[in-house]
Amino acid sequence: MRLYYKPGACSLASHIALQEAGRPFDIEAVDTAAGRTEGGADYRAINPKGYVPALLLEDGSILTEGPAILQYIADSHPEAGLAPVPGTLARTRMQEQLNWIGTELHKAFGPLFREDSTEADKAKARIDVAGKFDLVEAQLEDGRAWLVADQFSVADAYLFVVANWANFTGIDLAGWPRLAAFVDRSAAYPSAQAAMRAEGLIQ
Repeated sequence: MRLYYKPGACSLASHIALQEAGRPFDIEAVDTAAGRTEGGADYRAINPKGYVPALLLEDGSILTEGPAILQYIADSHPEAGLAPVPGTLARTRMQEQLNWIGTELHKAFGPLFREDSTEADKAKARIDVAGKFDLVEAQLEDGRAWLVADQFSVADAYLFVVANWANFTGIDLAGWPRLAAFVDRSAAYPSAQAAMRAEGLIQ
């Protein structure tokens, strides 16, 4: 398999999941603005949507959309324990988390990364993100270490990557101590360390 990624982007969650799965894979960076891969290929010929992640499968087909890729990795490597068993309520809860992170929290950060955003746009986005963080903080009030079934899952990988963007967009996680502890805990996870190191995000 080959993961097409952009350092620190949402594709980092898929990278973490692949590291956790423990199977061989390659990575190739993408300049999404230029539409070219690190090797010089036209990325839109690989993924017409133009964004990351995309996963090249063993049969030569391409899978896109982060939550779908995360669930594929979990399901194709069940021994890694990256998701609860299909058909259980815990599995549905994990999918609930993935959907919310992708459609609400991830999306809320959008204006903070767009070059054409005004300062007013960014201020509103920080308020929106704060509201989403309040919801996550409330979930973590029961003392759970991870989002679902007390085990690290692909939903945790995704939440970690998106919540960690706070550190690059002027949002102080100190206002959400349980979420801040979750981010620190996730960042120390061996698979997260390996993925971040491979993407040049840490030494």
